[in-house]
Amino acid sequence: QVQLVESGGGLVQAGGSLRLSCAASGRTFRSYAMGWFRQAPGKEREFVGGISWSGGSTGYADSVKGRFTISRDNAKNTVYLQMNSLKPEDTAVYYCAATWQSWQSTGWVSKTSVYDYWGQGTQVTVSS
Repeated sequence: QVQLVESGGGLVQAGGSLRLSCAASGRTFRSYAMGWFRQAPGKEREFVGGISWSGGSTGYADSVKGRFTISRDNAKNTVYLQMNSLKPEDTAVYYCAATWQSWQSTGWVSKTSVYDYWGQGTQVTVSS
């Protein structure tokens, strides 16, 4: 069993930055591929980015590519989402998720059905 807790959300002006953290319980954290998703009011949950268990592979949605960066520290059981050049359309609740399965591709890790565990989410609001 893995529990995921996101933190770092908040209110920021357009053009600003935030770093989200996702802390995981369990000694097998380093075995999991991880993903970040977001959900805006009235919209479906959408993929933001993913990272393999080693951190050697990452993939991003086109909407955030070049602005967001995923990283992980397996010694701290934590995955991060660095968000730069934020836009009002980035406003959403951000969720991290974990899967037992090994990284296959960005397309594969973008599917919500891949994931076994989800966090509760953290709100990110970007003002114009």
